[in-house]
Amino acid sequence: MTNNLSMTDVAVNCLLKRKREVEFGKLWAEVVKSMKIPEENQKKKKSQFYSELMLDNRFASLENNKWDLRNRRKFDEVYIDTSDIELDDEDDIIEPNDESGLDLPSGEDAY
Repeated sequence: MTNNLSMTDVAVNCLLKRKREVEFGKLWAEVVKSMKIPEENQKKKKSQFYSELMLDNRFASLENNKWDLRNRRKFDEVYIDTSDIELDDEDDIIEPNDESGLDLPSGEDAY
């Protein structure tokens, strides 16, 4: 029956059975075993699985590469306060090109 489930759906089921957080490697091993992912596909599927975990809001990424279901976690454990992040605004400034030394067409000859 797991053939119809996505890797993240299988991961949800694994975490529900465990009732606590789990290291990514162990979670991946359970998904591989449950879905019978061939060894030659595991490297590609592993990176795909990690990306899907990051994007799926059912999961919470915890310290030491552990994962759990977000609904089992307190807000403070999964919330990232972005107000302390300093942005380097200088990188976003686009300076106009200095075209004074170029022989660009003007008037009726301009593009």
